[in-house]
Amino acid sequence: MITLSLAEIAEIVGGQSYDIPDPAVTVTGPVVIDSREVASGSLFAAFAGERVDGHDYAVRAVEAGAAAVLAARPVGVPAIVVDDVVGALGALARAVVERLGTTVVGLTGSAGKTSTKDLIAQLLQRKGPTVWTPGSLNNEIGLPVTALTATAETEHLVLEMGARGVGHIHYLANLTPPRIGLVLNVGSAHLGEFGSREAIAQAKGELVEVLPEDGCAVLNADDPLVRAMASRTKARVLLFGEAPEADVRGEKVRMTADGRPAFELHTPTGCSDVTMRLYGEHHVSNALAAAAVAHELGMSVTEIAEALSEAGTLSRWRMEVTERPDGVTVVNDAYNANPESMRAALRALAAMGQARGADGGRTWAVLGQMAELGDASLAEHDAVGRLAVRLNVSKLVAVGGREASWLQLGAYNEGSWGEESVHVSDAQAAVDLLRSELRPGDVVLVKASRSVGLEKVALALLENSTEGEVAGR
Repeated sequence: MITLSLAEIAEIVGGQSYDIPDPAVTVTGPVVIDSREVASGSLFAAFAGERVDGHDYAVRAVEAGAAAVLAARPVGVPAIVVDDVVGALGALARAVVERLGTTVVGLTGSAGKTSTKDLIAQLLQRKGPTVWTPGSLNNEIGLPVTALTATAETEHLVLEMGARGVGHIHYLANLTPPRIGLVLNVGSAHLGEFGSREAIAQAKGELVEVLPEDGCAVLNADDPLVRAMASRTKARVLLFGEAPEADVRGEKVRMTADGRPAFELHTPTGCSDVTMRLYGEHHVSNALAAAAVAHELGMSVTEIAEALSEAGTLSRWRMEVTERPDGVTVVNDAYNANPESMRAALRALAAMGQARGADGGRTWAVLGQMAELGDASLAEHDAVGRLAVRLNVSKLVAVGGREASWLQLGAYNEGSWGEESVHVSDAQAAVDLLRSELRPGDVVLVKASRSVGLEKVALALLENSTEGEVAGR
């Protein structure tokens, strides 16, 4: 973070100083919310959670080197006390970003946010110092904490924005006002909370509403609900996608023999070929979105194509492909899941299997619950199970309770798989099954919503295979 005195911070957040001998003491380190991450000169933000109260760790944080604590009550060590720590953190982030004058890129969407954010970061790093959201810390705490890592040298700040309801994106975008706002898609993620895709579109479109007149709204030309957001912004609109009208367009889209996307990238300044290191055709749309942002910021089509062809994954458990020494390939995509990303992952699995030919191994889909789908949950899980059959996935392992049984039932009803699909109770049962049946050449996809914790399956399959090669990173 840029250097600020405790007195300056207290003024910015409207806080009261307690136990601070010298208000001129400066915060020179990062703002952290975990006392174990404190570095010399940090500001420790104490939150009272459901299980842990950060105020209980205030003394430990200062002993570890924190300059002070941002807190909701006095804690016996140097502290700036506010009524609302979340709000104060946001106010601090806004003040810092305004002082920096860095170019802020905000992005949202139902699927692909983190992968696209990682691609944008890798492209923009070639232009200059870039800060981006780590993992998917895209809420009212994670976003300002990320923004506060920017320094005077930061040229680009790439911030992922998530929404659990109408108004959330508007709040986040006003903390760190973007000049470029990217909306990827409107899908079924959080359908249970929003009620309809139209309501999701209303929430996602809040991002383009806050853009300035000299800003740029980057919109998906292939998604009608996103494309319609052009009427909700006063900023210039830049379309990306495979539609003929897209300003940044992908043509001649194809998959390589091993399941990686390739396409011809067209921008207003020319065209160039892209062959990605990442797996799955869904990355074409992500790559075009990232290319549109990079084009808006002045990168040439040649530079963009080269960067996209070299880009890997920066965030864990998103189509993380590892080949074990015995020839079994594990695809860990267990960070999260919704119907759109589940279908994309299954198609990528099928492509990887096809690339191995008739003499290759089997494809395994180890799938769990897609959360927050509301009344659509049964139909969506059933549809995913059916798709696994249509794609000729060799084995389906449905892990968990009711939703997993719906996955298996869909597969069974689509193809009468019998022994080709199985329902197991938990991750350990899935691991036991796979360890007993996997053989060289098999490809295993592991995917479910984050709350399921299915990454344990992938990690267990790799724990004794440290010599394996991680692809796409």
